[in-house]
Amino acid sequence: MNVQEVIPNVDTAVWLSGAQFADAFRIAVDGPPLDARMAAQRMMGRSPRWVETLVSLRNALVAPFGLKTSGAGEKAAGGLIGIFPVLSETPDRLVAGFDDHHLDFRVVVDVVGSGQSQQVTATTLVRTNNRLGRAYLAVIKPFHRLVVRSLLRQVAA
Repeated sequence: MNVQEVIPNVDTAVWLSGAQFADAFRIAVDGPPLDARMAAQRMMGRSPRWVETLVSLRNALVAPFGLKTSGAGEKAAGGLIGIFPVLSETPDRLVAGFDDHHLDFRVVVDVVGSGQSQQVTATTLVRTNNRLGRAYLAVIKPFHRLVVRSLLRQVAA
């Protein structure tokens, strides 16, 4: 279950115009065919305990700043996957995320291939809105890379 960092291949102008940060990770998945919702659900529907612990710590630290702790309550035609509102969905691509006063973010889950072998790519886009957003992004970036890799491994498990 090798997760590779790849060059983001999404139109940022469409999904998050003005994004200052983008990264993407990909994993090969063998087995029954997946669509983007199934891949996103496997990825973001549940988290390993250590990720849940990090998220709980993050939520406690950002609460005094009034930052959102989830997308619950956001209008989302596609419902929620984990804590993320689904903003757009096709069989091959699911886009989730939300906007906050410090930063806006999207996660784009793409599924390419057919039959017993597919590639699942998770692309993260972030647009910071102020100094708090830039500081927040700088602090979470190293953790983000570890978390996304771990969550993608769940798609192939």
